[in-house]
Amino acid sequence: MSCNELVELVTAYLDGSLDLTSRSRFDLHLLDCDGCASYLQQFQATIDTLGKIDHEHLDPEFRSKLLAAFRDWN
Repeated sequence: MSCNELVELVTAYLDGSLDLTSRSRFDLHLLDCDGCASYLQQFQATIDTLGKIDHEHLDPEFRSKLLAAFRDWN
């Protein structure tokens, strides 16, 4: 598996929807690639942090800016 493939599959990996073959290839790549292992850790930390945001206390203007910033992000 290449680094680009891993990046494309990271969400499926984290939500457990990868088939066994893809998950094995993903895990093997992580063993050999410190950059992708770090990317996965950063991605998980971002998810964990965003999950702690209290949406009721989020400033509406900031929320709008945040959504606009990520609207076209791929």
